[in-house]
Amino acid sequence: MSGTPAAGATPPVNPNAPVPNIMANHAERPGKFSGLNFKRWQQKMLFYLTTLNLARFLTETAPIIGEGQADAQSVNAMDAWKHSEFLCCNYVLNGLTDALYNVYCKVTTAKELWESLERKYKTEDAGTKKHVVAKFLEYKMVDSKSVMSQVQDLQVIIHDNNAEGMDLNESFQVASMVEKLPPGWIDFKNYLKHKRKEMSVEELVVCLRIEEDNRMSLKKGSEVESSKVHMVEAGQTSKSKSKGPHKGK
Repeated sequence: MSGTPAAGATPPVNPNAPVPNIMANHAERPGKFSGLNFKRWQQKMLFYLTTLNLARFLTETAPIIGEGQADAQSVNAMDAWKHSEFLCCNYVLNGLTDALYNVYCKVTTAKELWESLERKYKTEDAGTKKHVVAKFLEYKMVDSKSVMSQVQDLQVIIHDNNAEGMDLNESFQVASMVEKLPPGWIDFKNYLKHKRKEMSVEELVVCLRIEEDNRMSLKKGSEVESSKVHMVEAGQTSKSKSKGPHKGK
């Protein structure tokens, strides 16, 4: 038959045909959105819907069947489109907390729901830029905590800055980390400041880790020596006390 594709040939693709809903086992459903960190949740939800072949319904509207085109094939295609769009809309709704679900459950299409969430929460995310900048500027390391754990905290803040479109170049990141070292590291801070060779963030982190390990080793060694001294002094004291009564007799 002329309409049958040859064996091994790729069948023609209808660009207007609805994409089948294929569940991807490797995709994790995003956590519930409660109104915070919208951009992060949106990216996770978009990826999740993409693995389900449903992301297109966030931006597309229902196709229109013109007069005289309402044949069985067009009607079936429209029904399939509505079904997939319904799934997409409810996947997004189920990604909201109960309080937000009650607010947006009346929205009828996935596209309208997606755009409503963007209008509401992307504008509120604009205020997070000031918060992230203030958090970075105010962050100071302290001697009572591990320097490496505080470096990791600072790297998370820097990552948040970059995520908000305020990229910090590597030289600035290195200088900031050095400047924010705790008071007990003043000598090492001055040593790093006077180094002529520029360091990468990775090189600085390695350098700080080695320095902190050395400090921990010295501290443990001094504690062991101190305990030995106390033991010797305690032994000498006990001996002198035991000799005391004999001398008296």
